[in-house]
Amino acid sequence: MDLRPHIERFSRRFAEVEAALSDSKLFDNPQRAQELTREYARLKELVADGEAYVRVLDDLAQNRALLDSEPADSELAQMAREEIARLEKEQQRLVRQIQFGILPPDPADSRNTIIEIRAGAGGQESALFAADLYRMYTRYAESRGWKIENLDSSPSDLGGYKEIIFQVSGTDVYKRLKYESGVHRVQRVPATEAQGRIHTSTCTVAVLPEAQEVDIEIKPEDLEINVCRASGKGGQGVNTTDSAVQIQHKPSGLIVRCADERSQQKNKAKALMVLRSRLLERKVAEENAKYAAQRREQVGTGERNERIRTYNFPQNRVTDHRIELTLYNLPAFIDGDIDSVIEPLMQHDLEEKLAAMAL
Repeated sequence: MDLRPHIERFSRRFAEVEAALSDSKLFDNPQRAQELTREYARLKELVADGEAYVRVLDDLAQNRALLDSEPADSELAQMAREEIARLEKEQQRLVRQIQFGILPPDPADSRNTIIEIRAGAGGQESALFAADLYRMYTRYAESRGWKIENLDSSPSDLGGYKEIIFQVSGTDVYKRLKYESGVHRVQRVPATEAQGRIHTSTCTVAVLPEAQEVDIEIKPEDLEINVCRASGKGGQGVNTTDSAVQIQHKPSGLIVRCADERSQQKNKAKALMVLRSRLLERKVAEENAKYAAQRREQVGTGERNERIRTYNFPQNRVTDHRIELTLYNLPAFIDGDIDSVIEPLMQHDLEEKLAAMAL
């Protein structure tokens, strides 16, 4: 693919946006100003990547010419080979960044994200695996400088979670975590297994971009709101006030509960945030269903009946079934080092979308 026309297009659009931002009247429309400010930041990076890409191509041409003109065993030839290897690696990185820029940006990619982990088949072992997944995402968020805020949880009797819901805030959260939606399967010997037999358990992970009020309109008359006393751990006072909030959205039948805060108002606000995001997910799923046949082979469809990944502890193996990728670094992976799968998933998704654009 010849990237130069796209790089020129980025530069032209960057100049247009820069000129628009210099007009003071723009800020009479705060939403439009915010959109252009985000586009400016995105284009600024793309223009810089484009300029770097052109320089790398020129440097590669010079070093290849030098390599051809020198004896193969000369010091200059060796230096040229080393520089070519470095430049080719940088070229691959820049190509990927520019290709991402070619695709229309997904507005949800820059949003904060709500993750819901639910224990599935496997009983208590499934609940323990849910806790492992929660810890994995928490460690990953810490490594990227993101913030985690718990919204609600339902602990199991022997440890772990029947369900845990939390928010992840930061830069490009949904862009990277959206590929985690689906069924995660674990194969290992539970601590309670006396015979040493391997058990298979599952958890469901749902990744929802945080919805804005402009995305989903929720009418007050469509809500049934109940308050009750929070239960479980939480410190002095958590079980003595009616702070937990449960909201039912009557048109859809969705029910959301939040009891993480001692403040009833804070729990209500968080529950509404989760409800709005679930309604947005449903709306997007309905729209995408029109194109289900075209999208079936794509990565990250988010269908919850998909078994997307297997964590096999006896073999120290993690396998992502969507791209048939197997790695033998399970301890590091479950400790939050999940970019080794997320990056290939992003690349595969990019290639699928570029191919669709070509068609």
